Amino acid sequence: METLDQLLERIACCQICQPHLSHKVRPVLQAASSAKVLIVGQAPGTKAAASGLPFDDPSGDRLRDWLGVSREQFYDSSLFAIVPMGFCYPGKGRSGDLPPRGECAPAWREPLLAHLKNIQLTLVIGQYAQAYHFGKQCGGVTECVQGWQQHGSHIMPLPHPSPRNNLWLRRNPWFEIELLPVLKARVASAIAQKRL
Repeated sequence: METLDQLLERIACCQICQPHLSHKVRPVLQAASSAKVLIVGQAPGTKAAASGLPFDDPSGDRLRDWLGVSREQFYDSSLFAIVPMGFCYPGKGRSGDLPPRGECAPAWREPLLAHLKNIQLTLVIGQYAQAYHFGKQCGGVTECVQGWQQHGSHIMPLPHPSPRNNLWLRRNPWFEIELLPVLKARVASAIAQKRL
């Protein structure tokens, strides 16, 4: 079996979605075999694609606040693996970014996850990631996130932290009141395992 570093090198050179994109591909993810928390997003936005850092935008600022971690902790690959459903920016649609490209997950997801054996907590963000991880258990983002306690203590569905979801957050105050304190506690517990 190839090492994680070898796999990440192959992913960095991936071109499978290039024929379908009008811009140059740039896979954006973060992974280390020692990571304790796996963040499953959808696909990088324009800012993340430009910088090469996942969630390097206002969505990331909000997500780090939700998790109760600093930027330094978030980008420490020994703590956080960030493996979206699509690694490259998919392009702009009529009402925001397009969905993640469908080629990425079948090509790379299982080999990557096989190297992440120390994950204590998986955070599944947004409808495409939730459809992949939960299938028909979730009818949509709201239903999936409302049922967060049904998924056990090692996996949590979250809405996307995008500013586009401000209305969703206002309509669902239970998210910040009930779920966020538990999320912060679970993240703190998971990343503390590094010191054991």
